Amino acid sequence: MSTTVVVPVDLAAPEKASAMVAAAKRLGGDDVRIIMTNVVEDIPSYVAAELPSEIMETSRKNAHDEMVDLAQHSGVKADVVVRMGQPATAILAVAEENKADYIIVGSHRPGLQDYFLGSTAARIVRHAQCSVLVLR
Repeated sequence: MSTTVVVPVDLAAPEKASAMVAAAKRLGGDDVRIIMTNVVEDIPSYVAAELPSEIMETSRKNAHDEMVDLAQHSGVKADVVVRMGQPATAILAVAEENKADYIIVGSHRPGLQDYFLGSTAARIVRHAQCSVLVLR
């Protein structure tokens, strides 16, 4: 039985992806199923009304292309999923839909806003139905 691992990647910090994929391989072994995920955040509707209608779909397609490149460079066969929405919610949905055994999420040193709002990693840890590994 293979292990399913969701690896959310922030395309603003793609250098963390290789460490997260390596951790997924250690957790799941040779038959691990890795789902590399990226979330394109929604923009407020009052802003979206002023933008060309295809801009969000273009953003999603560009993110998908970048994720496919990252997956190829990681040296593993990985599924690529790009969602639109709020990051933590979308990542948790991908994990639940795929009955993930683990989520491996990258973290950063928290800023002041994280103490008041909570970071994406913290939200995932609090609400995930599977084990979560947080890499710094």
